[in-house]
Amino acid sequence: MRLTVTDADIARKAVELGVIQQGEPVPSAVRSRIVAALLQEQMPHMTSADVPVAQSIVVQPGSGVEIDGRPFPWVIQAETIEVTLDPSGSGLVRLTIPTLSVQITKPESENPS
Repeated sequence: MRLTVTDADIARKAVELGVIQQGEPVPSAVRSRIVAALLQEQMPHMTSADVPVAQSIVVQPGSGVEIDGRPFPWVIQAETIEVTLDPSGSGLVRLTIPTLSVQITKPESENPS
């Protein structure tokens, strides 16, 4: 499932939440919170317990990425790492991993018997 949020969506939600007035730009300091609110609307049936969450991600520019203390694949394109941080210290890291092939499979429980 791919979730998308446009700049227009972000502006609309910021106005709805009372962060800005219609036509004003969305301050970058609150943009990630607005996006989080929009994504929550798109996925109301999911809870944080449904999504695997890393305990820690360590990004060392030019030398690698570790997730929960284990090296992540070496093929990550460092110039396309996006990090969004929340004031609480939690955040979101988006990585680009080039591949020649992608396979998506359904768990056994979803296959018809």
